[in-house]
Amino acid sequence: MALVLHAGSTNKNAYKTLIAAEYTGVKVALAPNFEMGVSNKTPEFLKMNPIGKVPVLETPDGPIFESNAIARYVTRLKADNPLYGLSPIDYAHIEQWIDFGSLEIDANIGGWLRPRMGRAVYLPPAEEAVISALKRALGALNTHLASNTYLVGHCVTLADIVMACNLFMGFTKLMTKSFTSEFPHVERYFWTMVNQPNFKKVLGEVKQTDSVPAVQSAKKPAHPKEAAKPKAKEEPKKEAKKEPAKPKTNFREVAIKGFWEMYDPEGYSLWFCDYKYNDENTVSFVTLNKVGGFLQRMDLARKYAFGKMLVIGANPPYKVKGLWLFRGQEIPEFVMQECYDMELYEWTKVDLSDENQKERVNQMIEDQEPFEGEPLLDAKCFK
Repeated sequence: MALVLHAGSTNKNAYKTLIAAEYTGVKVALAPNFEMGVSNKTPEFLKMNPIGKVPVLETPDGPIFESNAIARYVTRLKADNPLYGLSPIDYAHIEQWIDFGSLEIDANIGGWLRPRMGRAVYLPPAEEAVISALKRALGALNTHLASNTYLVGHCVTLADIVMACNLFMGFTKLMTKSFTSEFPHVERYFWTMVNQPNFKKVLGEVKQTDSVPAVQSAKKPAHPKEAAKPKAKEEPKKEAKKEPAKPKTNFREVAIKGFWEMYDPEGYSLWFCDYKYNDENTVSFVTLNKVGGFLQRMDLARKYAFGKMLVIGANPPYKVKGLWLFRGQEIPEFVMQECYDMELYEWTKVDLSDENQKERVNQMIEDQEPFEGEPLLDAKCFK
């Protein structure tokens, strides 16, 4: 019986086995007419892998699932295969990097890609967390590759095959040149691997993505239609009286107009604040927590101030800007002294004779989006 791999022809987890087979000299055939979502739900497939995941390898001794296990099996079909190193410590290091590639690289690339492809719920804080974890992993890999051409030893091993295949989705779907340029040794390593003859037989020409895919809506599972119930004899319907539509409240005409009517320019002053270190705001939930902490520490000024804080931007670094109303013509001295966050912001008194500044106040009060050409990540109010 030939070795038959059940998976789509573009499945990056199937690539691991197919590339290992090229190096090992083992014939592995892809199952003909495999259709994801159909072939892997048949009773025959579920006998090979009860949870229906791919790839699955059919062998004379029975099926194997999990891509790394399949690649290991194919590699071991050749005695003393150099893909497994030349010593026990080589073997251990190969296993080490296989685990690292799966747990630190592949898991985070998948956590970034799946929500954007509509296969999971998209949450910006969760995305920022997996990108941060991925960068940490790529940084560690970059350090190792600064003095190593391959992960283990001086030639391609199974660790390189698994690592390159795990990086494949990142380079081709998510990680643009501007992203990967931070990790030059990883870049060099990836392009070296995918241009090896045995890799190229399986992968073909590989091109790096030019952009991160836009977020797609998560797909909802289809609900089976209920059987049609016999219709009861209908009675003539009485025509319902239509109520007149209620007019929508115009926020500007009511709330903002009311604000300016009540505003006392002699007893109060308005201030814009801009965070001085926006380039540090690379993780959304950390930025939101930073603003939340600032508002908590401003509790001492509750009788003297009203504030509106905006976190702006679809992608990092996020901008933090605010509008504050203080009692008096200057920011109270005790606030400047007691709340250390104040010195982290640039404070500018609003010039009410400037219509542009006055309009900016209106936009900040009503959470206008886009604000200054960018979407709002969040808006927090202090009152």
